[in-house]
Amino acid sequence: MQLDSLILDENNMGFIPSTGATFQLNKIGKEILALLKDGFGKDIIVETLSKKYNIDEKEVFIDVSDFLAKLKIYGFEV
Repeated sequence: MQLDSLILDENNMGFIPSTGATFQLNKIGKEILALLKDGFGKDIIVETLSKKYNIDEKEVFIDVSDFLAKLKIYGFEV
């Protein structure tokens, strides 16, 4: 499943029109998906979130890696 078909709303909900599936995201999950949809890779996402939230890049790297792994499990191409 392509991320470009994913719709994100202001309430942190994700919607996949082709399947009708909806899911709730937290604020950071929504930011990661938005950055992915904009074409940014993992390293840029980690750097961006680390700077924005003043969190160590190693910690952010682990969290982003886990999130991306879950996206693959659910069938998203990342």
